[in-house]
Amino acid sequence: MSTVNVSATMRYEIHEPTSFAFSITAARTPHQVVSDEEIVITPEVEMSVVPYGADTHQLLRFDADPGQLDISYRASVTLDGEDADPTDLDEVDFGNIPAEVMPYLNPSRYCESDKLGNFATRLFGDLDRGHGRVQAITDWVETNLLYEPGVTDGSSGTTDVLLQRAGVCRDFAHVSISLCRALGIPARYVSGYGVGVEPQDFHGFFEAYLGDDWYLFDPTGMSAINRLARIGFGRDAADAPFATFVGYADLLDKTVSVELDGEVDDEPDATSTA
Repeated sequence: MSTVNVSATMRYEIHEPTSFAFSITAARTPHQVVSDEEIVITPEVEMSVVPYGADTHQLLRFDADPGQLDISYRASVTLDGEDADPTDLDEVDFGNIPAEVMPYLNPSRYCESDKLGNFATRLFGDLDRGHGRVQAITDWVETNLLYEPGVTDGSSGTTDVLLQRAGVCRDFAHVSISLCRALGIPARYVSGYGVGVEPQDFHGFFEAYLGDDWYLFDPTGMSAINRLARIGFGRDAADAPFATFVGYADLLDKTVSVELDGEVDDEPDATSTA
């Protein structure tokens, strides 16, 4: 068990009336308890925090008038994942994959798994099925991609990242997800906060469906699995942006802080966060 203190601040210059939806609040799951949460918006607006997706994730929504807007979020998140022996976590045969998990086998905007079947099979096809194969994918991505901010943008998909062998956390996650799906392993993108991320920002990692649950992996290698706090998930980063708005506004500044607080057990081999 561990507790992380998270905070995020953003400053916008709004040029016309704008409607915002932010995905920055920590998710409520059976393995993640949120406390001491505070949201401050200046100037004051009428806001709502509403569940979406699997009802464990939340959207902060409000409308704002032209001018400067400051948003501040902070919370303490206690993480209590279920440890699992990796040797017990097998891949699920296609015919037994639950219907709600099936979408995470398909290619998506940033995860072009349909183009990587031969590539994934050459690299990982001979490995034993299960947690070990997903970990091998994760390790390969960490070893073969350079973490380099600024070399990718909102249009960069998995094939782009593999060609230049560089990117940021979301790109590492997208490549890992694509390789998993190409091998028939359901995988999904997770946005969140991570202790040790450098430079610190909203973090992107992924989950693979093994046995009968979802298990976390961080292909950047920056954060221990039991020091990752989830915000939301989706097929890829397009489903889990930290901010969406309709109107005209410029992001002037953004800061994210994640600090460890309280006692930490030894890092588990895998952590259930379903």
